Amino acid sequence: MNVEVNTLRFLGAAQLLVFIASLLSDQLLKSVVGSGGIAVILVNISENASRMRISNLIALINSLAIIVLGVLFYAVLSQQNKTLALVALGCFLAEAITLAVSKIGAYALIPLSREFVAAGTPEATHFQSLGNFLYHGVDRRGYDIHMLFFCLGGILWYYLLYSSRLVPRPLALWGLVAICLLAIPVVLVLYRRGSTPLMVLGLPYAPFELVLGVWLIVKG
Repeated sequence: MNVEVNTLRFLGAAQLLVFIASLLSDQLLKSVVGSGGIAVILVNISENASRMRISNLIALINSLAIIVLGVLFYAVLSQQNKTLALVALGCFLAEAITLAVSKIGAYALIPLSREFVAAGTPEATHFQSLGNFLYHGVDRRGYDIHMLFFCLGGILWYYLLYSSRLVPRPLALWGLVAICLLAIPVVLVLYRRGSTPLMVLGLPYAPFELVLGVWLIVKG
């Protein structure tokens, strides 16, 4: 396949941007909410509102980067199989939109948390009910759905990458196997059957994104 060197390098840069933005946004959010029930989460958000805003902003930037990544994957791999490439692009667009929509819940938690603290953190009130809906029902559930679209699109992209021989086949095979393993806990979480030990299945994927991005930039 004849692909412009600059296109491959842009693809690698987009891959790295998505990797870094996803990692930063997730870690910032975890550092804000901590562990505990929704009352604890609301108090933590009220005390770390600036960090919460930064996490949300990075997540929105990541949504845009995902769209760019999908378009670049399509530009590079559509010659291999246009139908599969279109489906994969659609999955990445759905992933980006779902992630962006989920952040509506995260943004709404900031004023709610302040009102909750100002009211004296009352127990069993509408603050906690609404907070639970916004955090678990909108933000976290939206994140889970965005991961499902990511896995579906990733499986197709890495299959096409393997078939195209644009990257070494062992590298593409690593991505294909890793994304399939990651899909297992992602699907189980959606059906409330996930568990912490199963998340270890996703560990092989994280370094793959980094390696693929660097390889495309350096070798592209």
